[in-house]
Amino acid sequence: QVQLVESGGGLVQAGGSLRLHCAASGRTFSSYTMGWFRQAPGKDREFVAAITWSSGYYADSVKGRFTISRDNAKNTVYLQMNSLKPEDTAVYYCAARRIIGVVANSAQYEYWGQGTQVTVSS
Repeated sequence: QVQLVESGGGLVQAGGSLRLHCAASGRTFSSYTMGWFRQAPGKDREFVAAITWSSGYYADSVKGRFTISRDNAKNTVYLQMNSLKPEDTAVYYCAARRIIGVVANSAQYEYWGQGTQVTVSS
């Protein structure tokens, strides 16, 4: 069983930056694929980024602006978000998948955090 707790969301102006954190419980954190998804009001949840042991993968909409990383010693995964745009406004969710391998399908992730709100003003 894995519990995920996100933090770091907030209100930022367009062009600004935020760093999201996801703290995970459990002793096998390093064996999980970790992902970030987001959901804007009235829209479906969408893939943002994911990381296996060290390689990050990104949705086209965030490539070059967002960076996913992990610190297995701290059981934490991060999402550094730069050059934020109003369309990045959403609730951001951290997710964990027991199998190593990046997938963009949210149904393939077994564990989810409660989410953290990111609001980008124009």
